[in-house]
Amino acid sequence: MLSRVADSVFWLSRYVERAENVARFIEVNMHLSLDLGESASQQWGPLVNITGDHEEFAKRYGEATREKVWQFLTFDRKNPNSILSCLSAARENARTIRGTLPSLLWEELNKFYLYVRAAATGDSFENAPTFLEQVKLGSYLFVGLTESVMSRNEAWHFSRLGRNIERADKTSRILDVKYFILLPTSHDVGTPLDVIQWAALLKSASALEMYRQVRGRITPVDVVEFLMLNTEFPRSIRSCLARAEESLRFISGSPGGTTTPAVRMLSELGSQFDFPQAGDIIQSGLHEFIDRFQANLLAVDGAIFDAFFAKKPLATTEPLPVGQ
Repeated sequence: MLSRVADSVFWLSRYVERAENVARFIEVNMHLSLDLGESASQQWGPLVNITGDHEEFAKRYGEATREKVWQFLTFDRKNPNSILSCLSAARENARTIRGTLPSLLWEELNKFYLYVRAAATGDSFENAPTFLEQVKLGSYLFVGLTESVMSRNEAWHFSRLGRNIERADKTSRILDVKYFILLPTSHDVGTPLDVIQWAALLKSASALEMYRQVRGRITPVDVVEFLMLNTEFPRSIRSCLARAEESLRFISGSPGGTTTPAVRMLSELGSQFDFPQAGDIIQSGLHEFIDRFQANLLAVDGAIFDAFFAKKPLATTEPLPVGQ
């Protein structure tokens, strides 16, 4: 597969996943504001921290109010992580490789983008619940079509690889924001506010119902275990890394070995989630653990880029001596 095509498929999938995650974060925060009332006003700033754009937001918008965060994360074209920007980038990547994608996938992605673009011109905040639900459904449809109509070839595996790397990154970010930013003081632990926020975190990963089936009562240790170490829930970090490694091994042609730097680095990163207990991670520093994870995931990203997407000069041979 051409590196240009592989790069477009990889990022197409990542951008759609990113748009869905942003919609989910906003939706959960809106539900949280209904539960907490005025005390929820401080919850909007951390949403920007999840995307890593807090410095840009502060420079352009100042104080993090509900309306400002909404505009920044949904329709701000200058914000590369807004829903509109993500879907615009996804559509552009898809447009350049239309011959590789099933036509149905392109058509539905195009409809998805046009819906979000049209919503940006109206009073979207008044229709926020409907809009956010449609963004999630658009992403679900995209993933469902990818699973249903694409052959399990390199393009499908690049798409799966991108989606799971993006998903693992966002799961780690929402954990970090909840544990390190929202409740920095110990006196809040175990209060109704604490339980409501941990439940909101689970909802933001569409994990609350599955968590209840496995654990029941909400405790910080069990939530961390479920979202980081669970092998069955598809949005846990461990599960995402396992599926990403499967696809990377297929692409690299190394199903049983670690013959490339990217495969080796991703395998080593995934192995960090095989044995630890959530309580041990929290005791030793969840924020520090997640910081190291994100740095390592960024390094894996770089190795994947170098292996498959970076432009490399064509190999040349030395000219033969005259007469040979």
